[in-house]
Amino acid sequence: MSIGADAFGFVRDHVRAESAIVLETGKEYLVESRLLPLARQTGHDSVDTFVAELRRTRNPALMRQVVEALTTNETSFFRDSDPFVALRQDVLPTLAKERPGRSLRVWAAACSSGQEPYSIAMTTRDTPEVAGWKIDIVATDLSEEVLAKARKGEYSQLEVNRGLPVTTLVKHFQRSGINWRINPDLAAMVQFRQLNLMRPFGPVGRFDVVFLRNVLIYFDLATKRDILRRVRQVMAPDGYLFLGAAEMTMGVDDAWERVPAGRSSVYRIREDQRSCVR
Repeated sequence: MSIGADAFGFVRDHVRAESAIVLETGKEYLVESRLLPLARQTGHDSVDTFVAELRRTRNPALMRQVVEALTTNETSFFRDSDPFVALRQDVLPTLAKERPGRSLRVWAAACSSGQEPYSIAMTTRDTPEVAGWKIDIVATDLSEEVLAKARKGEYSQLEVNRGLPVTTLVKHFQRSGINWRINPDLAAMVQFRQLNLMRPFGPVGRFDVVFLRNVLIYFDLATKRDILRRVRQVMAPDGYLFLGAAEMTMGVDDAWERVPAGRSSVYRIREDQRSCVR
């Protein structure tokens, strides 16, 4: 039996209010499959009875778990590969010429279980132009559950097989029982924080590079525009923004310009807009 219309409507409205993710009609099967384990964990035989109790109690912890359960956390090491090639061959060498202080800050937004920020860390370590530099990577996500996994930095054989070349695995990971754990020197480069892109970012500092990949596709136009505007406020004026292959700033926030980088593209704040960045 699938989730009822009233229960679906409540979950849809709650998830949209908290994360801006839009669950359109036809996604009932997704809500049912994602929430059924949580329903059974709390002693309910169906998602409908679980949601009915949730509507009555408004339990903050469970309300948060519902949002986390419906947040897509698809990820892999060096996902789509081309952005990381662009980072190594184009972006980092260019920044190396422009940063006499020999330090860089990178933000991996919506980092899920950590594969992306650790891929960024490995890329910086394997880029000669920034060898010996201080690289700080801030990785954020809405879900505390995936952040806990990311902080641990331990992955199964199946997970490391997804996108991680064997030579890179041996170089940057060590065995942990049947799993693999990221080397401590790389783990120390990444700081994980809980952050909801819908809300004010808080005191995150200024970034030279921002990875905001495969996130905007889940939001409506107004939310995309607001997030891109706020990202500009935390970027160095000459910094670089990475988006997913299906995402773009055109028609959303025209303060950005698209710049070719290898077989990929990156985005930079237009020169006539850089003075507007605080």
